[in-house]
Amino acid sequence: MEYLDENSFLKAFGENLKILRKQKGFTQEQLAIDLNIEISQISRIERGVINTSIGNVNAIAKVLKIDHKELFEFCY
Repeated sequence: MEYLDENSFLKAFGENLKILRKQKGFTQEQLAIDLNIEISQISRIERGVINTSIGNVNAIAKVLKIDHKELFEFCY
């Protein structure tokens, strides 16, 4: 099994989140409102700039109505 360095992992996670968000028809603004967080935080997560909390991962999955594991199913 190959592991990514933290920056590459965060970027891959963020890119996957962006894909899933768009597939579900959410804008960054809509997702931020539903999560009660700043839109800039969604942007930073999707760009891999910040390492979001596991609590936010849970909330994102709930809002997007997806299984948690889908957020981590990305190719690298």
